Amino acid sequence: MDFLFIADPLESFKIKKDSTLAMMRVAQEAGHRLWFCQSRNVLWKDNSVVADCQALEIKPSSTSWFELSAVESRSLKSFSAVLMRTDPPFDIEYLNTTWLLSAAVRQGAKVFNHPTAVRDHSEKLSITEFPDLIPPTLVTRELIAVEEFHQTHRDIVIKPLDGMGGMGVFRVGSDGLNLASIVETLGENGSRTLMVQRFLPEIAEGDKRVLLIGGEVVPFALARIPQGSEIRGNLAAGGKGLAMPLSDIEKRVATKLAPILNERGLFLVGLDLIGGYLTEINVTSPTCFVEITEQSGFNVPQFWLAALEKALS
Repeated sequence: MDFLFIADPLESFKIKKDSTLAMMRVAQEAGHRLWFCQSRNVLWKDNSVVADCQALEIKPSSTSWFELSAVESRSLKSFSAVLMRTDPPFDIEYLNTTWLLSAAVRQGAKVFNHPTAVRDHSEKLSITEFPDLIPPTLVTRELIAVEEFHQTHRDIVIKPLDGMGGMGVFRVGSDGLNLASIVETLGENGSRTLMVQRFLPEIAEGDKRVLLIGGEVVPFALARIPQGSEIRGNLAAGGKGLAMPLSDIEKRVATKLAPILNERGLFLVGLDLIGGYLTEINVTSPTCFVEITEQSGFNVPQFWLAALEKALS
């Protein structure tokens, strides 16, 4: 089969732990043909959605680890699967790409994750569909609403809706120090919507990344544990990643959501849970394949490929 990966520049990959690269490697090892392009190379031309793409071969070398052929223009529906793996932010150009991918789906392309489902699931706001699974949460642009929430819960976390990797996450304790300043700065004086949640002290045990693939639950999570005085467990913010079996409550949450999200076209999902509470539903380019595989022995890329092959059969 021919797999087209729409991703960030290959030169930007962190080759020791990149999940997209792990997907590419296992697919190539299974005999599938790899193709690559960036989202900017997806276009509408001659009444079809096409990609100006290149055949890709993964090399064993850690330096010159890939080889690309000459650029070819191919219809997206000519590929066995199109895998959208461009990292956030989910800005207007990301949105434009999903609209083009939706047009490709109408023409017969098989896109993972389904672009309509990606658009419909804000990685932060989508948790509000499952209020019984989330911590006390407020979504607002209004400072007074945040102040009232703080008075109720005393210890809170404030974050922008379009952040990634822990960017822009602030904790405000019971003293309320700098609350107004943080809200005004993050919210750009009321022009941007913020999410506010009760602080979960269980973050000390890790912000758990749980992977759902093809409606099934990967049995190991990656606990991203904050270091030092940091409250963020994100690996991009210096958190330490530790793979561990899912707890009973994590299994219950993941088992409940896996079939629902898969039915909507969300083939690969990364749930974030703290103390059993659902805090995010990541659908753009979930990661942690390599860390979980190396530490637990459970081969996540192989699990992903088997599920993809099944979905395409």
